[in-house]
Amino acid sequence: MRIIVTGATGLIGAEVIRQAIINDDIDTVVAITRSKPPVISSKLLFVQHNYFNDFSVLGDHFADADALIWALGISQTQVNKAEYIAITYDYVMACAKQCLISNPSSRFVFVSGNGADITERSSTIFRRIKGKAENGLNASGLNVFIARPDAVRPRHKNKKAPFLYKLAYPFFPLIELFAPSKIIWSDTLARALLKIAMNKTNSKICENPELRELGK
Repeated sequence: MRIIVTGATGLIGAEVIRQAIINDDIDTVVAITRSKPPVISSKLLFVQHNYFNDFSVLGDHFADADALIWALGISQTQVNKAEYIAITYDYVMACAKQCLISNPSSRFVFVSGNGADITERSSTIFRRIKGKAENGLNASGLNVFIARPDAVRPRHKNKKAPFLYKLAYPFFPLIELFAPSKIIWSDTLARALLKIAMNKTNSKICENPELRELGK
C-alpha cells in the first residue's frame, strides 16, 4: 500500500510517518511537506512542496497513492484569522481538488478535531472552520473519512507544538486519570488513522473513543 501524508513534521503527522514505517502493510509513505520529516527510512519518500494552495505539480504522486492522510494543521493561537482559514480550509480543499483529478477513488482521511461544528455557526474559529472543511470535503465527491481526536498526548515531543500546548503537557496524566476518554496518545491516533486509510473501519466519522479503540 502507498499512502501520502501531509503535515509530516507536526505532532500527528510525524507520528503517522513513524507508525507507517513499521507497518508491514504499507510499502511507501510519501511525505508532502516544506521540510524533511524527523525520521529516515527506505520506505519514506520526501516530496518538498511549498505552495499548499496548488497541488497540480504533484499529480503523479496522487495518482499512485491508495490513500491520503491530511495531518497538516496549526493552532488558532499561532496565526491570525486569515492564516488559520487558509491552512485549515483553503489548503485542504486545494488538496482534495487534486485528489479528485488524479485519483478520485483514493481514500482521504482528514484529521479534524473534537467539537468541529458542521453548522459553521460556532463562535470558536477552530470549531467553525474545521466544520467548514468537513463539509467541503464531504461535498467534494471523494471517499472521505473524518477523524475527530480530542487532546493528543505526545509520545515524542515536537518542537512545533504551540506554547500553550507545551504548558499543558504536565497536566495530561491528571486529565487521563479523571477523564480518560478525552486523551489519546499520538501513536494510538497514528495507528487509528492508518487503519482508517487501510479501510479497516466502516465509520465515516471517528470520534475520540473510537480512535482510541482503533489505535490499540
